[in-house]
Amino acid sequence: MARAKTAPSAPSTSKELKDMLWKSADKLRGSMDASQYKDVVLGLVFLKYVSDAFEERREQIRLELVDEGYDEATVADTLEDRDEYTGSQVFWVPAEARWSYLAAHAKGTPDQSTGELIDDAMRRLMEENKSLAGTLPQVFNRSSVDMRRLSELVDLLNGARFTGAGARRARDLLGEVYEYFLEKFARAEGKRGGEFYTPAGVVRVLVEVLRPTSGRVYDPCCGSGGMFVQAEKFLESHHRSPGSISVYGQELNERTWRMARMNLAIHGILGNLGPTWGDTFARDLHPDLKADVVMANPPFNIKDWARREDDARWAYGVPPAGNANYAWLQHILSKLAPDGQAGVVMANGSMSSNSGGEGQIRAEMVEADVVSCMVALPTQLFRSTGIPVCVWFLAKNKGPNSTAGRVGDEARADVARTLADRRGQTLFIDARNLGHMVDRAERALSDDDIARIAGTFAAWRGIEGEYDDVPGFCRSVPTAEIKAAGYALTPGRYVGTAAVEDDGEPLDEKIERLTKELLEAMDESARLDAVVREQLGRLL
Repeated sequence: MARAKTAPSAPSTSKELKDMLWKSADKLRGSMDASQYKDVVLGLVFLKYVSDAFEERREQIRLELVDEGYDEATVADTLEDRDEYTGSQVFWVPAEARWSYLAAHAKGTPDQSTGELIDDAMRRLMEENKSLAGTLPQVFNRSSVDMRRLSELVDLLNGARFTGAGARRARDLLGEVYEYFLEKFARAEGKRGGEFYTPAGVVRVLVEVLRPTSGRVYDPCCGSGGMFVQAEKFLESHHRSPGSISVYGQELNERTWRMARMNLAIHGILGNLGPTWGDTFARDLHPDLKADVVMANPPFNIKDWARREDDARWAYGVPPAGNANYAWLQHILSKLAPDGQAGVVMANGSMSSNSGGEGQIRAEMVEADVVSCMVALPTQLFRSTGIPVCVWFLAKNKGPNSTAGRVGDEARADVARTLADRRGQTLFIDARNLGHMVDRAERALSDDDIARIAGTFAAWRGIEGEYDDVPGFCRSVPTAEIKAAGYALTPGRYVGTAAVEDDGEPLDEKIERLTKELLEAMDESARLDAVVREQLGRLL
């Protein structure tokens, strides 16, 4: 039997691990494009984690049995008892799917190539763990995969260790790595990357505003599951278990749907993403669902979509055939429970477009009082598109008896104030000046930026703090004023301009001073121009 190469020392920090694993992705970069090696690398990372967790649990069982004085036969039998693993939330990994076996055969066997061995491992893992059925990629033996580089990748991954600090920490670490890879792959794929990845800052705006700590959470175009992962992090930060919410999602793209299934498994989230991938408009896989929270980043301005004029979801008007933006908004509204609320990322054009009857649909939504808040976001948050974006926050009930926006089922005891009655009003937030550039192409929202947006909404709803309009940033606007503005929902139209601090200098004196300074600067510019011309003349 071939021996596995000695593994390099394990990275000591999360950053080192991420960098090392991204280096492993580069092993395949030359032989396939980003969309292909994404499946290969993420699949192997998942398999490595599952195997590490299995082996760690296996060693724990062995040590416990030895300490208790059991004989070797009993120890051997118990080590193969599936319940000893699944009872500790560890996937059962059959022998031929364990990383030690794959590493020992990294160059393949006389009967199987490296790719065939890994495909077989993925198949066995899914057969033995029903929650993974149809999830893991089996793409390793395709002609586009360089077997030499794949075996080098297996060798390199031996240096990754997802265990040793407890199951929860290991899972968190893998979750970080997976999200890091998703972001890196989204950048590598450019525009197509936006199909499966929403920037973390944008997702956090939705989560921090909506506060999903109980009930049913739904995303009709879930991509790789980022909304659900961020909701799980919110639960953890509020000391609630992942089981506090029920997750439902749907995704059109097969490969992205598989990524989402794997992402949820990595984070320990039990979610219902439907039995298969599918088009939400053509076939809703959750037809009877009424969600407490909906979070979504639908594809912007799609022209080719499954439109039926008699669809019951079009309660506010039939969306145009050439743009599905208002189809997404109405589908999401149709999914809300009586006190449910939603956050939907949309292209800015959705706030004011009148083409194809969109203006009339928007007017009907405003008059029905289902638009709770509109947030204009900064540009360049999405590396994959230059289209400016906004967030629509929708609510079926803005009244004081609504539990929308409260934290948890014990909301009445948890908050000191009754929710404000905001019926007949819409909150506008102009956040276009927030954020900072992380490089020339991409902007990011800071924790303080996200907290400011979420805190403003929480104060407006009466959840915490006192709400006040802030010129240039936020304003609560009555429906009558929105109607007078032609039902345009662009925040900049309503929030006004930021107040300018009075420096105490009278206006006429300031004008006189600035005029004098400008004339002096112009005179100096003319003097320097003459000097330069004189010097140039001496050179000729």
